[in-house]
Amino acid sequence: MTLSGVYPGHLQGVCTNDRDSIYWSMTTNIVKTDVSGNVVRQIAVPSHHGDLCHVDGKVYVAVNLALFNDPEKRSDSWVYVYDGDDLSLLARHAVGEVVYGAGGIGFGDGRFIVVGGLPDGMGENDVYDYDKDFRSGRRIVLKTGQTYKGIQTAAYNGAHWWFGCYGKPDFMEVLIRTDRAFGAIQLFAFDASTGIVPLDRDTVLVARSVCGKESCVARLAPARLNAWIETGRLKPM
Repeated sequence: MTLSGVYPGHLQGVCTNDRDSIYWSMTTNIVKTDVSGNVVRQIAVPSHHGDLCHVDGKVYVAVNLALFNDPEKRSDSWVYVYDGDDLSLLARHAVGEVVYGAGGIGFGDGRFIVVGGLPDGMGENDVYDYDKDFRSGRRIVLKTGQTYKGIQTAAYNGAHWWFGCYGKPDFMEVLIRTDRAFGAIQLFAFDASTGIVPLDRDTVLVARSVCGKESCVARLAPARLNAWIETGRLKPM
């Protein structure tokens, strides 16, 4: 399924309301569509709006208004909250604990998990656990090794957390899977860096974004990740 239209920024994340709407973060636009990808509403937003999640009629977006991946921690990390119907801005929550730039967010077991950037040479990723009021975030260290620019996307399927990471010529795209307590960490050579949407405990929608010189398009396709892992089609790194 393809998102209608073209956009100046590339896809950062996708979520659904589990019924009839899909929400796409295109860096400087938030787009709401029906399940066929037809645009229902879109708004312009400040750069950089990252990955997003839908909870109780609201859309939560990880936002960084300053630098990513900066060793001197010159980020400006927020979670913006939008109404799921008309995309009006409802609230902004500072998440200064995410010191390398908030880039992704997921929700599970009543908690928000915010992920973000990573300078070179760190060798592990941090995720941050917040309650629904975004009071002081609890830092959780994932012993993943170095990933390129940290973690971009986050999603929870009721049994596992999935985290998507960028790649480049000397860094393969990585998908991280953990259990619900962020243990049992496994890494897979799979690209979910622009969006992952759990449909159930087996099937997810995986996003792809293709950009030309001045514009980007986006699409979603199903993947049975847990089944692929169990059958050996997708093997741990």
